[in-house]
Amino acid sequence: MGPAATVTAAVGQTRGAIAAALAPFGLQLDDADRPFRPSESRLTAEAPRAVYQVVLPKDPDGGYIVVYEFPDANAARDAGNDLAGYLGTGAGRVAYPIDARHTIRQLGTTLMFYSYSPSIAQDPGAAKIAEALATLGVGFAPPR
Repeated sequence: MGPAATVTAAVGQTRGAIAAALAPFGLQLDDADRPFRPSESRLTAEAPRAVYQVVLPKDPDGGYIVVYEFPDANAARDAGNDLAGYLGTGAGRVAYPIDARHTIRQLGTTLMFYSYSPSIAQDPGAAKIAEALATLGVGFAPPR
């Protein structure tokens, strides 16, 4: 298990940006109140992180967003590419449902990661989270 993040200024700013992006969709961001760990690449597994959860009334176990922090923007970019590659091949691909939709976004020295599966999502807000996050920073797409 990678190190948990103390909420640094960069992570706090990313949290604020996420909350602001979700607001127009009527979605609220909270700190996660239970452990959550997605399947992740080596670079993200080793990074400090903070876990947040979007309130989804029909899916109280969904809506997790992980924010990873890196020493600089280049390291965050490398980790975004590493995570996208991991999710598109091998163990990363089999760790998620076949129709999983992954959102990987870089904002400065942080990397945001969110996944949901349209076939098993219990709340329509699940897709809106991805849509909101797509407005932030720079994205990375896993190969299909």
